[in-house]
Amino acid sequence: MPLSGRRQPLKVPQYIVPTKPRTRRFNPRPFTTLLTIVLIAMLIALGRWQMRRAEEKRALFDAFAAGTDATMPIDLHTPKVMRYRHVEANGRYDGSRQVLIDNMVDAGRAGYFVITPFRLTDGGWVLVNRGWVPLEASRAERPAIEVAGDERRIRGRADNLPSPGIQMGDRARLAGPYPVVADFPKQAELAQLLGESAWTPAADLVLLDPGESDGYARSWGPPGFPPLRHIGYALQWFALALALFATYVAVNFRRDKEPLA
Repeated sequence: MPLSGRRQPLKVPQYIVPTKPRTRRFNPRPFTTLLTIVLIAMLIALGRWQMRRAEEKRALFDAFAAGTDATMPIDLHTPKVMRYRHVEANGRYDGSRQVLIDNMVDAGRAGYFVITPFRLTDGGWVLVNRGWVPLEASRAERPAIEVAGDERRIRGRADNLPSPGIQMGDRARLAGPYPVVADFPKQAELAQLLGESAWTPAADLVLLDPGESDGYARSWGPPGFPPLRHIGYALQWFALALALFATYVAVNFRRDKEPLA
């Protein structure tokens, strides 16, 4: 006979099953590894290219800043001067044979650079960029860009002709009537158009100073982005390369499969 009326709880046996903790192993696939290496190499190369562009632009901006330190007279026999060097020349404009360089933009507006041949007093020629003029209501209309041919002294910066980022297709030969509209002409093309062979080697082009007479809108500066913009782009490419590497590592760490019971 039981000593107490309370029921004793039923005891259930406890079983402890030993388990082995799952581990992770780095197990990349060959194709994924090769593709990742190629992409990372491309991203790093793009970053390094942007860093080189930043150095080039820094040198260009420094040259522009130092260009007005001294003014150098040029004539037919002056050798090539540093880009953006401040120069002066004596001679006369040839207003009858001018060129309009198309696809030039100022403050978001389309227009032309006015390129005028300048005959040097001692003989020979140099091209002068007299500034920017807006596009007329129709491309069939030419802006009024007359200039007197009196003897004068001009001052400006030595520069190269504007050049496109990418040259596509064959170029049509330049021909009159004047003023001729040209799309990024080269020095040789303009020399052929004008029929002149005696050009000063000092500069392909002179950017007329803003204070000089007979000019148009002139806000000169080095072309393209400043150096810091290129550095920013380089950091973006390097960051993408790092993110791709981190993703590759994370994806290819695999857990060991649990043994079947």
